[in-house]
Amino acid sequence: MKGLMILGVILILGGLAGLVLGHISYTTQEKVVDLGPITATADREHTIKIPDVAAVAALAAGAFLVFVGRRR
Repeated sequence: MKGLMILGVILILGGLAGLVLGHISYTTQEKVVDLGPITATADREHTIKIPDVAAVAALAAGAFLVFVGRRR
């Protein structure tokens, strides 16, 4: 089952990234003032925290899928 192994490796990499990084940040632009031809924008940074439990669960699920994929 090559598909299970690929999914398992993706989950393992995602879990490792979650443990190493801890959060994902991105920036959006918002209009602050819009008066006819005059517009002002502001950059706003957003952060999404990745719980350690979710990262460890992804690692465990990935390892299980790789193990099951190799046995078949």
